[in-house]
Amino acid sequence: MAMALTGLAAGFAHAAPACTEWGTRGALLHQDEFDGRLSGYVAEYARKPGNTVENRDGRLLIDVDSGATVWFGKPLAGNVLISYTRRVIVDGGKNDRLSDFNHFWMARDPRNPDLFTRGGKFEEYDNLDLYYAGVGGNTNTTTRLRRYGDGARVLLAEHLDARHLLQPNRDYRVEIAVFDGCTRMLVDGAEIFNYRDPRPLASGHFGFRTTWSRQSIDHFTIHQLK
Repeated sequence: MAMALTGLAAGFAHAAPACTEWGTRGALLHQDEFDGRLSGYVAEYARKPGNTVENRDGRLLIDVDSGATVWFGKPLAGNVLISYTRRVIVDGGKNDRLSDFNHFWMARDPRNPDLFTRGGKFEEYDNLDLYYAGVGGNTNTTTRLRRYGDGARVLLAEHLDARHLLQPNRDYRVEIAVFDGCTRMLVDGAEIFNYRDPRPLASGHFGFRTTWSRQSIDHFTIHQLK
């Protein structure tokens, strides 16, 4: 189900209809089942006892008491499809919290060619250019799409109803597409966000993002779209 645009994005919605063309899968650019040692990623989080970002039991585990971003190390460009499976674990762990199933994509720092200079605090990313989706944010009360740029974090869309929030210990299949100036997110095949950008972000990095939670990720692929 497509979201209605709200707030500052209303003007964009009036000028630009929802995107309907998403291409077809082309070349496989990356695939990871998170077996063995974690490599090819940059993890930004508070490194202290009890915080973990590592491969464990065939999944990427993010178990933190504060903010964390795990960036895919290679930049993406053009039309791409990012897919993976993700779970928010709530099973008595000290960091278990049903919240912040979050994502950055097409992220770049307009003032620094090196994106990877932060420590995981959410506000440290405010000056980037990127798309941000926060599913089940604010302790599982909001699901939002934002576009960051020029120091602003523009709210493009928002869901507050229970069917767009999180369930614990459930594997969700996520697909994020960037295609010809448009971006969208599917969760378990349902469209959550659909946005035609008048100033599209056509290159940058993808990152798994969360705050104070325990989450695991598997079956990560990136395809070119054509």
